[in-house]
Amino acid sequence: MQIAFIGLGNMGAPMAINLVKAGHSVKAFDLSQDAVAKVVAEGGQAAASAQAAVQGAEAVVTMLPASQHVEGLFLGRDGQPGLLASIAKGALVIDSSTIAAATSQKVAKAAEAAGIAFIDAPVSGGTGGAIAGTLTFMVGGSNADLERARPLLEKMGANIFHAGSVGAGQTAKICNNMLLGILMAGTSEAIALGVANGLDPKVLSEIMRRSSGGNWALEKYNPFPGVHENAPASKGYTGGFGTDLMLKDLGLAQENAMAVKAATPLGGLARAIYAAHSIAGHGGEDFSSVIKMLQKQG
Repeated sequence: MQIAFIGLGNMGAPMAINLVKAGHSVKAFDLSQDAVAKVVAEGGQAAASAQAAVQGAEAVVTMLPASQHVEGLFLGRDGQPGLLASIAKGALVIDSSTIAAATSQKVAKAAEAAGIAFIDAPVSGGTGGAIAGTLTFMVGGSNADLERARPLLEKMGANIFHAGSVGAGQTAKICNNMLLGILMAGTSEAIALGVANGLDPKVLSEIMRRSSGGNWALEKYNPFPGVHENAPASKGYTGGFGTDLMLKDLGLAQENAMAVKAATPLGGLARAIYAAHSIAGHGGEDFSSVIKMLQKQG
């Protein structure tokens, strides 16, 4: 299948590469030439622009930072036409960005008017899952559009959930990431407390992992350096899910909570914690670096 892939960050690039490895023809575009080069090195094709990438594409996959980027790309901005004008009728758009559900619904409505199918399919599983092709997809869209997308999603992920109509995937994702932000902060507090009392962080983490406090961070993404060899914490908090991206997602959760009058006190506190961590200069580091806020310095 001819696929356009737009947005080749820490998640997008390995996802695109997995589609190439599955035998698909992938035209890749990103504002970073180095990011494009990584996909080309694995057999993908470089596109000079997003418009060039979608020429002849049967499916378009996007992985962009925020709502304004997705809306601007597809619907246009600053007097420039959106990408929907360049995508062939009958093509399928799979947006794996994490954005506001309302934005997904707005773009989907415009896509439908243009004769283009659209699903929101945000992911969970981190960069490790993106590389291994074991991501979890949370899909919002019709059953028919999901089934069209499934053969592609299965090359990038191991779990595919149909959350509901367009926008439902985004809602599921912000619920998940709100919980993730909360549990990472709590896990960091517990480890920092143990270390302050002289405990070995690796031993303590294993005790908690096998006890009632066990969670994903303790299983696969420990925030303390050296506990998990492949976790961002052991690589200078690089290459993972940035603090500013977590802050964005926690903001989306709070906006949604206000809209539906839901109570999310821990979500609000987590957002404040990550905001302070970002202001302190750690916005580009992996979100697990939040443990730095809780450790004795010097």
